[in-house]
Amino acid sequence: MARLPLVLTVLAAAPWAALAQDAAQKPASAPSMATTPLTPGQPARAPYLSDARAPDTVLLLGAPPRGQSAAEAADKAAFNATRSLKGSPRWALATTDVADGASAILDDFACVIGQRIDQSRAPALMTLLERARLDIAHATRAPKLHYRRLRPFVGNDAEICVMRTSELGNAFSFPSSHATQAWTYAAIMAALMPEKTTQFFVRARSYGESRVVCGLHWASDIEAGRTAGSAVFAALQGDAGFRADLEKARAELGKLVAAGGAAPDQAACAREEAAAREPIL
Repeated sequence: MARLPLVLTVLAAAPWAALAQDAAQKPASAPSMATTPLTPGQPARAPYLSDARAPDTVLLLGAPPRGQSAAEAADKAAFNATRSLKGSPRWALATTDVADGASAILDDFACVIGQRIDQSRAPALMTLLERARLDIAHATRAPKLHYRRLRPFVGNDAEICVMRTSELGNAFSFPSSHATQAWTYAAIMAALMPEKTTQFFVRARSYGESRVVCGLHWASDIEAGRTAGSAVFAALQGDAGFRADLEKARAELGKLVAAGGAAPDQAACAREEAAAREPIL
């Protein structure tokens, strides 16, 4: 992991009105992946993998850093250093990356795809992502509950890019569900558009790093999420239903891309490109 310069930040006292305004501008944390369907207003479909065929991520990931280990010290250093990014374009990208749900998932990869995909025109792709999302939730739930690692902002008043809530504070940190989802979806999208494999994974990397920038996860949570995402995708490839849905989504996406669509937000693409040039981890 690349070392970040340690920044000593002196927090000046701010008027209560300014603090309230700052809090009002922060987004809420994304909904739980385990309970919230990808498509709002519709019941979640069944996952692809049975419990017996899903990867054992507790065994796969092992325990997160703890005690006075070098890995634990590196996690704390990354958290402390990235607090200085508040107000920067990287902080803005990380805050945008908090969003979850159908349109947000596709928007995250819009700059790579080269256009925005209207979810209403991509039912096969949305089915693929929604069902895979349930497998991702299964993969992250077990180690979160087994290791019960606290998030880095718990027990301090350090700046984070979302509203602090008791629900968020009580949600465990290892591995990062967002990072696991990003890595799994990058693998799926790369299978659909193999000519853009590198770009999808670069975007997934910066998406996961956004969780560190936001102060919501330790760096090792992100690394564990990539490992878990790789295992989920490997298991999914052995499922006939997943492979059939993948082919349907491939045909659908090919037609949508050929037909053209709305251009992605160029300012967002610029932030993503800058983040790719200077990875946090």
